[in-house]
Amino acid sequence: MKLGVFGGTFDPPHIGHLVLAEEACAQLQLDRVLWVLTQYPPHKQEQRIAPVSLRLEMLQAAITENPLFELSRVDIDRPPPHYAVDTLRCLSDTYPGAKWVYLMGEDSLRDLPLWYSPKELLDQCHSLGVMHRPEVQVDLKSIDALLPGIAEKVQWIRAPLIDVSASDIRCRISQGLPYRYFLLPEVYQIVRENQLYRDDTCRSIRSMS
Repeated sequence: MKLGVFGGTFDPPHIGHLVLAEEACAQLQLDRVLWVLTQYPPHKQEQRIAPVSLRLEMLQAAITENPLFELSRVDIDRPPPHYAVDTLRCLSDTYPGAKWVYLMGEDSLRDLPLWYSPKELLDQCHSLGVMHRPEVQVDLKSIDALLPGIAEKVQWIRAPLIDVSASDIRCRISQGLPYRYFLLPEVYQIVRENQLYRDDTCRSIRSMS
């Protein structure tokens, strides 16, 4: 099997996440995308994050109707820290022989040399499925100098440039601005019922014009 791995806090999961996963399935010919909800992201220890139970409920609601999407509890059912390289190692035990395609945004590709054990992570991956981000510029040659071989593993995912992020959505909610069409209706309902993100603090909201 050729399996995509899409990890994140999904706080909340939004239409940009779904577009990336759907386009990855089509363009990279994936058999399935495993959505890996990270319970305690190492790089967000100072950030206020919604309870994992609610993020799990929102993510399940977002992906449940797509048979190519599957929720993975690999980073929920094991203790932290949750590094991508360890996640892939655990998944490989569950799906022996699978070809792994690690899905990420262009900003994550740019920062990959700073990740924990990036060379080992790269060795475990058949390829990296990378979606362009409108505000990010990546010098792949420079990254390849730090992580030799990464350039030949990058597969670009062409998709509509939806300039929306979870942080922007949280900001909009905290400031009383519209946000419902950035989320699936089921996720929007969970956010409203649990009054999520109303007390979040943020500096500004990026222009979405």
